[in-house]
Amino acid sequence: MNLSGILASLKRCRVLVVGDFMLDTYTIGKASRISPEAPVPVVNVLQENNLPGGAGNVVLNLVSMGADVVAMGRVGNDSAGKILSQILRDEKIDLTGMIEEEGFYTPVKNRVIADDQQIVRIDHEKISSLCSWQESRLIALLPHLFEGIEIVALSDYGKGFLTPTLLQAVIAYANAKQIPVIIDPKGFDYKKYAGANIVKPNLSETYAAAALEPEAGVEAAARKILDTVDIQTLMVTRAAEGISLFHADGKREDFFVRAHEVKDVTGAGDTVLAMLTVALASGMTLSDATQLCNIAAGIAIEKVGCARVTIAQLAQRLLELHGTNKVFS
Repeated sequence: MNLSGILASLKRCRVLVVGDFMLDTYTIGKASRISPEAPVPVVNVLQENNLPGGAGNVVLNLVSMGADVVAMGRVGNDSAGKILSQILRDEKIDLTGMIEEEGFYTPVKNRVIADDQQIVRIDHEKISSLCSWQESRLIALLPHLFEGIEIVALSDYGKGFLTPTLLQAVIAYANAKQIPVIIDPKGFDYKKYAGANIVKPNLSETYAAAALEPEAGVEAAARKILDTVDIQTLMVTRAAEGISLFHADGKREDFFVRAHEVKDVTGAGDTVLAMLTVALASGMTLSDATQLCNIAAGIAIEKVGCARVTIAQLAQRLLELHGTNKVFS
């Protein structure tokens, strides 16, 4: 990879992010003793942080990579929803497509971290499908939300916002406008993603969607999905083994990852989705974009919790890995 060429090709783009937004809270402290009440550590809390999670983490990474973002999702009429919405406003996110649904509880994931190690995660959530009138309202908003959009990123966390009807409406509208759609999937039935350009499951999700055991091999699982679902490319993220691309025409490409230290894989998939979105919107080939995704993921897993990866961090890592050109903008 040519450093100056790769960085120079990244451009500011306008992205529509559709998906399940949630609030990530981090309770951070030190654990120096075991509780006398139960064999568990006692955490002395030093700080507590709130960050957008799920599709919100994709949004934060996109902003850090220089994108303008339009968000489409939902929050509840609760304190977590208000905190989440305010953080997104502070990041200058267009929230025209964000709805506040009465009776819906904003999902909250509280990660308790002691001495740089996550010791427990406490989830507050109640999964419920988007109500039909909100579904219709959002579909009617699509012409407005798509104004100036160059690429669509769908982040499905299975919380009920991305109903099959809404999914197909977004994909169909994007296809009609010849706008690429990239999906981070959830669940076993990928037929709901038909028409997407790229679907990006991890390894275990790939086997689950193909209804195959790992012994069958990732190639067999990917081919089974591509044979049954109308998508162009399946991008399988394989943790320490990197990323593999499986194309509908039978071609396979493998890309390997190099990380300095694996501290936490939380949110790495969101980072890959954001990097892929920005790279493709900038006109990169899928192969070059995937190599950048590997580098971005390698940076993300070196940090505790969901991490925002910036262009500056990418530049530094590219210099370390491919330092043939040390002068760049």
